[in-house]
Amino acid sequence: MKCPYCGHLDNRVIDSRLNKDKTITRRRRACASCQQRFTTYERIEMMMPMLVKKDGRREPWDRGKIIVGLEKACEKLPVSMADIDAFVDDIERRLQEVGGKEIPTTRVGQWVMEALPDLDEVAYVRFASVYRQFKDVNEFMDELKHFLGERNNS
Repeated sequence: MKCPYCGHLDNRVIDSRLNKDKTITRRRRACASCQQRFTTYERIEMMMPMLVKKDGRREPWDRGKIIVGLEKACEKLPVSMADIDAFVDDIERRLQEVGGKEIPTTRVGQWVMEALPDLDEVAYVRFASVYRQFKDVNEFMDELKHFLGERNNS
């Protein structure tokens, strides 16, 4: 592991811990050259299906893209990065459970839209406004009415 401070390759592990789901290992390391400490995270890399975009293009799953979208939707809301990471972990778990080599992005988007109200309702509305690409305010209002109707019936 290369030291982020001096670039030296020799370091030692000071402490290792698993996250609560036992899916990620956090390691505290100390560089043998500059003595700086840094943290690394290990995650098992799973073979994820290719995502098929609406226009037919295919691209690999990118965890970072969905995190950026959720961070924007959750900006200035009481949603922690740990909550966002757990949310994306659940999406990845669903991708793995589906199996297969390809999955439409619309299905992934639907999973996000279904689960996001439980994370934060305002984040849901923000995400929906981008994801659904409303053509006018009336379409947006229809989505809000539908959302509020579902929440009130639950």
